[in-house]
Amino acid sequence: MGKNGEAYQRMAGFIGKEVHAVDEKGRLMIPVRFRRRFGRPASDGGSGSDVEPVEALYIRKAPDRSIELYEPFVWAGIRKTISALSDFNPEERLLKTLMYESLETVELDRQGRVALSREFLDHAGIEKDVVIIGADTKMIVWKPEHLSAVLEESAGRFASLAGRYF
Repeated sequence: MGKNGEAYQRMAGFIGKEVHAVDEKGRLMIPVRFRRRFGRPASDGGSGSDVEPVEALYIRKAPDRSIELYEPFVWAGIRKTISALSDFNPEERLLKTLMYESLETVELDRQGRVALSREFLDHAGIEKDVVIIGADTKMIVWKPEHLSAVLEESAGRFASLAGRYF
Protein backbone atom coordinates (compact mmCIF):
# COMPACT_ATOMS: atom_id res chain seq x y z
CA MET A 1 0.00 0.00 0.00
CA GLY A 2 1.17 3.49 -0.76
CA LYS A 3 0.60 6.78 0.96
CA ASN A 4 -2.92 7.32 2.31
CA GLY A 5 -3.64 3.61 1.87
CA GLU A 6 -3.88 3.55 -1.93
CA ALA A 7 -2.51 0.45 -3.62
CA TYR A 8 0.29 0.93 -6.11
CA GLN A 9 -0.09 -0.21 -9.65
CA ARG A 10 3.28 -1.77 -10.33
CA MET A 11 4.88 -1.85 -13.73
CA ALA A 12 8.25 -2.84 -15.04
CA GLY A 13 8.76 -0.48 -17.99
CA PHE A 14 11.76 -2.24 -19.52
CA ILE A 15 12.86 -0.26 -22.57
CA GLY A 16 16.04 -0.56 -24.61
CA LYS A 17 18.44 -3.11 -26.01
CA GLU A 18 21.61 -4.50 -24.44
CA VAL A 19 24.25 -6.89 -25.72
CA HIS A 20 25.66 -9.27 -23.10
CA ALA A 21 27.29 -12.67 -22.92
CA VAL A 22 26.34 -15.82 -21.07
CA ASP A 23 29.30 -17.03 -19.00
CA GLU A 24 30.71 -20.58 -19.05
CA LYS A 25 28.25 -21.63 -16.32
CA GLY A 26 25.24 -20.44 -18.34
CA ARG A 27 24.67 -17.33 -16.21
CA LEU A 28 23.20 -14.22 -17.79
CA MET A 29 23.75 -10.78 -16.26
CA ILE A 30 20.50 -8.83 -16.17
CA PRO A 31 21.37 -5.29 -17.31
CA VAL A 32 21.59 -2.78 -14.45
CA ARG A 33 19.12 -0.42 -16.10
CA PHE A 34 16.55 -3.24 -16.16
CA ARG A 35 17.29 -4.34 -12.58
CA ARG A 36 16.66 -0.76 -11.46
CA ARG A 37 13.09 -1.11 -12.78
CA PHE A 38 12.34 -4.26 -10.75
CA GLY A 39 9.30 -3.94 -8.53
CA ARG A 40 8.91 -0.19 -9.00
CA PRO A 41 5.61 1.37 -8.01
CA ALA A 42 4.17 3.45 -10.84
CA SER A 43 2.61 6.17 -8.69
CA ASP A 44 5.68 7.66 -7.02
CA GLY A 45 8.35 7.37 -9.69
CA GLY A 46 10.06 4.48 -8.00
CA SER A 47 11.32 5.03 -4.49
CA GLY A 48 11.07 1.27 -4.07
CA SER A 49 10.26 1.61 -0.36
CA ASP A 50 6.83 -0.02 -0.62
CA VAL A 51 7.75 -3.02 -2.78
CA GLU A 52 9.59 -6.22 -2.07
CA PRO A 53 12.88 -6.79 -3.88
CA VAL A 54 12.79 -9.17 -6.83
CA GLU A 55 14.75 -12.32 -6.01
CA ALA A 56 13.56 -14.55 -8.86
CA LEU A 57 12.18 -14.22 -12.37
CA TYR A 58 9.85 -16.38 -14.43
CA ILE A 59 11.52 -17.57 -17.61
CA ARG A 60 9.68 -18.93 -20.65
CA LYS A 61 10.74 -20.52 -23.93
CA ALA A 62 8.91 -18.50 -26.59
CA PRO A 63 7.80 -20.17 -29.84
CA ASP A 64 10.04 -17.81 -31.89
CA ARG A 65 13.19 -19.34 -30.27
CA SER A 66 13.69 -16.46 -27.86
CA ILE A 67 13.55 -16.54 -24.06
CA GLU A 68 11.22 -14.27 -22.11
CA LEU A 69 11.88 -13.10 -18.54
CA TYR A 70 9.06 -11.81 -16.32
CA GLU A 71 8.97 -10.31 -12.86
CA PRO A 72 6.74 -12.27 -10.44
CA PHE A 73 4.03 -9.59 -10.29
CA VAL A 74 3.77 -9.54 -14.10
CA TRP A 75 3.61 -13.33 -14.29
CA ALA A 76 0.90 -13.30 -11.61
CA GLY A 77 -1.41 -11.53 -14.07
CA ILE A 78 -0.62 -14.02 -16.84
CA ARG A 79 -1.07 -16.90 -14.38
CA LYS A 80 -4.50 -15.63 -13.44
CA THR A 81 -5.54 -15.71 -17.11
CA ILE A 82 -4.09 -19.20 -17.63
CA SER A 83 -5.73 -20.49 -14.44
CA ALA A 84 -9.12 -19.37 -15.74
CA LEU A 85 -8.79 -21.74 -18.70
CA SER A 86 -10.82 -24.93 -18.43
CA ASP A 87 -9.17 -28.30 -17.98
CA PHE A 88 -12.25 -29.79 -19.66
CA ASN A 89 -11.84 -27.85 -22.93
CA PRO A 90 -9.17 -29.66 -25.00
CA GLU A 91 -7.76 -26.48 -26.59
CA GLU A 92 -7.59 -24.61 -23.29
CA ARG A 93 -5.99 -27.60 -21.57
CA LEU A 94 -3.43 -27.83 -24.39
CA LEU A 95 -2.61 -24.13 -24.03
CA LYS A 96 -2.07 -24.59 -20.29
CA THR A 97 0.23 -27.53 -20.95
CA LEU A 98 2.21 -25.66 -23.59
CA MET A 99 2.60 -22.59 -21.37
CA TYR A 100 3.71 -24.47 -18.27
CA GLU A 101 5.93 -26.92 -20.15
CA SER A 102 8.02 -23.97 -21.34
CA LEU A 103 8.18 -22.17 -17.96
CA GLU A 104 10.66 -22.15 -15.07
CA THR A 105 11.72 -19.81 -12.31
CA VAL A 106 15.29 -18.61 -11.93
CA GLU A 107 16.87 -16.99 -8.90
CA LEU A 108 18.82 -13.75 -9.16
CA ASP A 109 22.21 -13.96 -7.49
CA ARG A 110 23.88 -11.04 -5.68
CA GLN A 111 25.53 -9.91 -8.92
CA GLY A 112 22.20 -9.72 -10.74
CA ARG A 113 22.71 -12.89 -12.78
CA VAL A 114 20.31 -15.72 -13.58
CA ALA A 115 21.43 -19.25 -14.45
CA LEU A 116 19.92 -20.45 -17.73
CA SER A 117 19.47 -24.20 -18.03
CA ARG A 118 20.91 -26.13 -20.95
CA GLU A 119 17.33 -26.72 -22.14
CA PHE A 120 16.69 -22.97 -22.40
CA LEU A 121 20.08 -22.19 -23.96
CA ASP A 122 19.54 -24.92 -26.58
CA HIS A 123 15.99 -23.71 -27.28
CA ALA A 124 17.30 -20.24 -28.16
CA GLY A 125 20.53 -21.49 -29.78
CA ILE A 126 22.55 -19.40 -27.33
CA GLU A 127 26.22 -20.22 -27.03
CA LYS A 128 27.73 -17.00 -25.69
CA ASP A 129 26.47 -13.62 -26.92
CA VAL A 130 22.88 -12.48 -26.41
CA VAL A 131 20.75 -9.44 -27.14
CA ILE A 132 18.34 -8.50 -24.35
CA ILE A 133 15.40 -6.38 -25.43
CA GLY A 134 13.32 -4.50 -22.90
CA ALA A 135 9.73 -5.02 -24.03
CA ASP A 136 7.90 -3.05 -21.33
CA THR A 137 6.59 -5.82 -19.05
CA LYS A 138 9.19 -8.43 -20.00
CA MET A 139 12.75 -8.87 -21.20
CA ILE A 140 13.33 -10.89 -24.36
CA VAL A 141 16.66 -12.70 -24.80
CA TRP A 142 17.81 -13.58 -28.31
CA LYS A 143 20.80 -15.16 -29.98
CA PRO A 144 21.98 -12.13 -32.03
CA GLU A 145 21.83 -14.01 -35.34
CA HIS A 146 18.27 -15.19 -34.69
CA LEU A 147 17.11 -11.67 -33.88
CA SER A 148 18.83 -10.28 -36.99
CA ALA A 149 17.10 -12.89 -39.15
CA VAL A 150 13.67 -12.11 -37.66
CA LEU A 151 14.20 -8.38 -38.16
CA GLU A 152 15.42 -8.85 -41.72
CA GLU A 153 12.52 -11.16 -42.64
CA SER A 154 10.01 -8.78 -41.10
CA ALA A 155 11.46 -5.43 -42.19
CA GLY A 156 8.66 -4.64 -44.64
CA ARG A 157 5.85 -5.61 -42.26
CA PHE A 158 6.16 -2.82 -39.68
CA ALA A 159 3.88 -0.31 -41.44
CA SER A 160 1.10 -2.85 -42.04
CA LEU A 161 1.32 -4.24 -38.49
CA ALA A 162 1.35 -0.77 -36.95
CA GLY A 163 -1.58 0.26 -39.15
CA ARG A 164 -3.56 -2.76 -38.02
CA TYR A 165 -2.98 -2.34 -34.28
CA PHE A 166 -2.58 1.41 -33.74
